Amino acid sequence: MQVQTTRFGSVEVDDSRILEFPSGLLGFSSYTQYALLQPDDDGLFFWLQSTEAPELAFVVTDPATWVPDYQATVRKEQMEELSLQTLETAQTFVIVNKYDQTLTVNLQGPIVVNLGNHHAMQLVLADKRWTTRHEIVRLTSQERLTA
Repeated sequence: MQVQTTRFGSVEVDDSRILEFPSGLLGFSSYTQYALLQPDDDGLFFWLQSTEAPELAFVVTDPATWVPDYQATVRKEQMEELSLQTLETAQTFVIVNKYDQTLTVNLQGPIVVNLGNHHAMQLVLADKRWTTRHEIVRLTSQERLTA
């Protein structure tokens, strides 16, 4: 599938990298299809790029890379909506934001992807251990210039 982006131009994306969000993302409910782009081989950060709006994209990462004990609680009805039998067939991502001089991740709003059918959902967790601005990297002066 050809996906138009404002960052990378036109990109060919394998169908296995296209995710369907039946309810969209929080605040973006009308956009339901995204491509998961991996701009380099480090595997730490990905772009969740809307296939419907070239200007709409989010940087995402695997929360376990930054918070080893992180676990998103997925309720039974959410498992059913994603057609998940077990979380072993799912991948979790969190959205990365730049806030002041740090990179943060939203641990209260994880994205859960069914790796079998490529359906995805953004959850809202009530667990007070997790915040919407969990610091993962403090930027140096040089990094701030390029972020």
